[in-house]
Amino acid sequence: MSNDPLLQPFQLKHLTLRNRIIVTSHEPAYPEDGMPKGRYRAYTLERARGGVALTMTAGSAAVSKDSPPVFNNLLAYKDEIVPWIREMTDAVHEEGAAIMIQLTHLGRRTRWDKGDWLPVVAPSHHREAAHRAFPKKLEDWDIERIIKDFADAAERMKAGGMDGVELEAYGHLIDQFTSPLTNELDGPYGGDLDNRMRFCFDVFRAMRKRVGEDFILGVRYTADECLPGGTGKAEGLEISRRLKESGLIDYLNVIRGHIDTDPGLTDVIPIQGMASAPHLDFAGDIRAATKFPTFHAAKIQDVATARHAIAAGKVDMIGMTRAHMTDPHILRKIIEKREDDIRPCVGANYCLDRIYQGGLAFCIHNAATGREETMPHNIPKADVRRKVVIVGAGPAGLEAARVSAERGHEVVVFEAANNPGGQIRLTAQSERRREMISIIEWRMSQCEKLGVTFHFNTWADADTVGGENPDVVVIATGGLPHTDVLTKGNELVVSSWDIISGDVKPGTNVLVYDDAGDHAGLQAAEFIARAGGKVEIMTPDRSFAPEVMAMNLVPYMRSLQKLDTTFTVTYKLEAAEKSGNQLVAHVGSDYGGVSKQRIVDQIVVNHGTIPLDDLYFELKPASKNLGEVSYDELLSGSPQTVARNPEGSYQLFRIGDAVAARNTHAAIYDALRLAKDL
Repeated sequence: MSNDPLLQPFQLKHLTLRNRIIVTSHEPAYPEDGMPKGRYRAYTLERARGGVALTMTAGSAAVSKDSPPVFNNLLAYKDEIVPWIREMTDAVHEEGAAIMIQLTHLGRRTRWDKGDWLPVVAPSHHREAAHRAFPKKLEDWDIERIIKDFADAAERMKAGGMDGVELEAYGHLIDQFTSPLTNELDGPYGGDLDNRMRFCFDVFRAMRKRVGEDFILGVRYTADECLPGGTGKAEGLEISRRLKESGLIDYLNVIRGHIDTDPGLTDVIPIQGMASAPHLDFAGDIRAATKFPTFHAAKIQDVATARHAIAAGKVDMIGMTRAHMTDPHILRKIIEKREDDIRPCVGANYCLDRIYQGGLAFCIHNAATGREETMPHNIPKADVRRKVVIVGAGPAGLEAARVSAERGHEVVVFEAANNPGGQIRLTAQSERRREMISIIEWRMSQCEKLGVTFHFNTWADADTVGGENPDVVVIATGGLPHTDVLTKGNELVVSSWDIISGDVKPGTNVLVYDDAGDHAGLQAAEFIARAGGKVEIMTPDRSFAPEVMAMNLVPYMRSLQKLDTTFTVTYKLEAAEKSGNQLVAHVGSDYGGVSKQRIVDQIVVNHGTIPLDDLYFELKPASKNLGEVSYDELLSGSPQTVARNPEGSYQLFRIGDAVAARNTHAAIYDALRLAKDL
């Protein structure tokens, strides 16, 4: 038996959990037709195989037709979900893990124009800022109907083999009843705390009657909304005690904060640059006060923090949810004493930000997550060892090197700079985003263990590459800033990279023209503003920085608004010219009829990158495939067999921004799906 606190079993009622780490409920938006089909099942199963004690699915599954998902959630109100749930639970149980599901009614946290276009309901008419729907105030028959819907859904989940059900209370309908900010009903469901908690207890009673005593029931709830007039810590402790004393539930899953705005959501689920485990001590206070099984998760991104949470008695089970999206085999590596091999979560929050914009959840630097049916987490060995030469040691090049080396190939990497990292190294210049460098450091560590040869400070040309006698050449040279976007005066502007890298000193009155809409524009603006410059960020789009997405935008706004930054949308920088020591920026609009000027001392352009691809085209004539990629073979997971040049001596490929400006995830996915079949 191990003495590691994380590897101790925990008895939850009749259920023995094999260790202390859980994946808390979250919705990766993988359902098909509201059902957990192949992609969803494979994703969930991988975490069970990795050794987690308990995986919770759905964040969360809808129990009623008037709780339409605002992104792709499971539909627990449909009978047809039961066999799909059963397939998933059977597979997870075979791996030795427990599995639960989270159920909810969203209340006002949705929209009336989703699903069946039914009115949004809540215990008041107050609109939630995040989803903007004005709800109908619940009537008695609504309450009766929804309580029955919860019980029906719980019965379906038990029939599907789930070990238990967790109610999603915080921010959703149950919390909307409990919070004095959102409950304006008269008794018996409104008024004092007894009445405001009545709905929650009525739901649990109905569920318990259906599922019996041998089924786990829990609740994930906020014990402090951190909002004036809302549920505060003192009332939250009382709510916690009442939940325990009700005898209806088996554990508490503690949240602190509110999720009705982007800033509130980001404080509940912190991203990179924010404090680790900010609510752990608060969860510990709840456990100490109630002496009841307590779970918690909120930026527990590393094993040391998780181990402290258990060893210090803060909680009984600790959630490492985003960390398991990054590496589903955390427990296996702890058991095998390979913690330094754990792929680190860098808090980029690409996973959650994507789902809130209607996409599937993908990890910024594990392209196999959510693609388990086609992409391996563990790379198999190749039948034949080959020599692979890679040019570029950014995220794409390093992933190609890692995967190729895992395949058993001899790998040589050339990099012009004196350090690996490419654009990631530039990104990490911002204090708030320094965690991003772990994407590079982890890959370098893995490559070194696998015997990859690196040549830094080496500008590789065709002779350099040819001298290695490669079987495969991968060009991962990235791109360079593209600032040649004006009708006149392109020579007068600098790039966002120039500012972030420190190669160009920030001006004092600066126009940042950002039509790429990614992190680099906002990073440059923040560098300038922090240096004391007056900054205007201008974009021709109707919203600025759309590629940054909601939760990642929050820290930028908190910083830039305090620094008095001006945000200008729907205007286009057309030209620039000198006027003494100043620059005149000529501004128009895609909508027409506008001609304005700005007088500034610096213009920064953020317009993405153009591929640094000279070497690729230099090598192309001597390659077997003339650079061609068979998309059919790529997408089917087959080795590349294109042979267009009988005289060629190597296969040639390019990946990442050396192809076209995209993002870190795309670069890593390019590398993984190519190199896994080399």
